[in-house]
Amino acid sequence: MIDRYQNIAPKGDLILLNKLGEHFRDRSFLHINSTKEGGGVAEILQRMIPLMADIGIDARWDVINGDDKFFDITKRIHNAIQGNPQKFTKSMWDYHFDVNKRNLSDLALEADAYLIHDPQPLPLIEFRENGTWIWRCHIDASNPYGDVCDQLIRYCKKYDSAIFSMPSFARAMGISEFIIPPSIDPLSEKNRELSADEIQGTMDKFNLDPERPMILQVSRFDRFKDPIGVIQAYRLVKKYNDCVLVLAGSPASDDPEGAEVLNEVKEFASDDPDIHILLLPPFSDKDINALQRAATIVMQKSLKEGFGLTVSEAMWKGKPVIGGATGGIPLQIVHRYTGFLVRTAEGAAFRIRQFLNNPVMIERMGEQGREYVRNNFLLTRQTRDYLSVWYTIENGDRPMFNI
Repeated sequence: MIDRYQNIAPKGDLILLNKLGEHFRDRSFLHINSTKEGGGVAEILQRMIPLMADIGIDARWDVINGDDKFFDITKRIHNAIQGNPQKFTKSMWDYHFDVNKRNLSDLALEADAYLIHDPQPLPLIEFRENGTWIWRCHIDASNPYGDVCDQLIRYCKKYDSAIFSMPSFARAMGISEFIIPPSIDPLSEKNRELSADEIQGTMDKFNLDPERPMILQVSRFDRFKDPIGVIQAYRLVKKYNDCVLVLAGSPASDDPEGAEVLNEVKEFASDDPDIHILLLPPFSDKDINALQRAATIVMQKSLKEGFGLTVSEAMWKGKPVIGGATGGIPLQIVHRYTGFLVRTAEGAAFRIRQFLNNPVMIERMGEQGREYVRNNFLLTRQTRDYLSVWYTIENGDRPMFNI
């Protein structure tokens, strides 16, 4: 599998990956999160596990199960980490712990290294018996609400290390911390090259006119993704430029608010025939790929964002991206070079019109964005970084190898 990345990923990443694979050959690495589908974490793991296995590591992926009450609590935790006021009680924290404890009978906690993703399975550290334990936070934790961080840190400080996507997300926890941005897989169904017929097939499927400029946002229907703000920006643009707006997203099994937000978006769209709201089933990767390739401009107007993989996905396809100036989006969008960063619907509308009126700018920024993703946000780099953290925890400052 790793050979397929030759001439796509940077050569140095592939060399380091092979060396790390030799060092950890036949040792086990277990990822645990809360969903097999929906959201960036699941997407990354679906591709990372086979890549780790290909270089000789016994890589596995388990998921903790929970009921509606559990996921309502963890969604509140997620929102509070991102700064949204939430009320927590001791019984809620106790239930969070108890659900993790009930999962023990279904989880094979036997590995040399564990990578625990986000707050849902965080309490599993209380049942540690062996191995290296790392907590991976994919959430924008730059300005959390209330004492939620204090409650989580009581678990975090028992880990060997923590990983965040941005320096501003990190917290002093008395353990080593690393900054590792997420990534996309250029060979996945969502990012591979598509033929013109494949792209047209998706456009026909959703009754979209390929001759009209298309503004696209792909994301879960979440208030922090600001779909209402995207519609407001579109309406400002529509006064002067012909265009259609597509809001596309798949549900995530660990997000109980998705249906409510989707209804809010539909109501705000007010049956505008040029606003297409697409609720895609899980694993609609080929359709998302085609929509991104067919789009004129891609949006990710988030108000809070751990990273926003759709930004790198669109840039990999040579598309200019307008994103919210928050979280991990500025790590991907170099303002005025690979796209534009905005804070308001008015600002987004201004940048959309700037693109629509300047096709040369669209092409130039698209090309620059693709190369920026190649050098910084491909799966080979993130896999290399995760394994390097494992090596560092076990070996400290000892050199990994000589090249």
